[in-house]
Amino acid sequence: MTLKQYFIKQEEKQIIGNWIAFGKQDVGDDACQRIEWLIENHLVFVSHDKSGWNTLYKDPADNRLWERIYLQSEMHGGGPPSLLLVNKKRLEEGYGASL
Repeated sequence: MTLKQYFIKQEEKQIIGNWIAFGKQDVGDDACQRIEWLIENHLVFVSHDKSGWNTLYKDPADNRLWERIYLQSEMHGGGPPSLLLVNKKRLEEGYGASL
C-alpha cells in the first residue's frame, strides 16, 4: 500500500481486520496493518468506552469519529482489530457523549 492508501476514504464506513494463519502463529492482514498505522500516525485518541475494550478516535481530516473494536471476542485478545464509523446511538451508549 502507498501512504495515501492508508488514510480513510470519505466513503468508508468500516475497516475489518483479519488474522492469517502463518505457521504456528496468526499474523494481521493488510487491514490490521492499516488500522495500526492509522492509530499510531493519524487518528487522534478521544476516549475508552465504559468496558475499557473499545477505543474512540477522531480523524483530523474530516472530524468523523471511529471506534476500534474487536469483533471476534471468542479469540485470544478479542481477535483482530476493526475500525467502525461511530453513529450517534453508539457514541451515547458506549461513551456517554453526544455528537
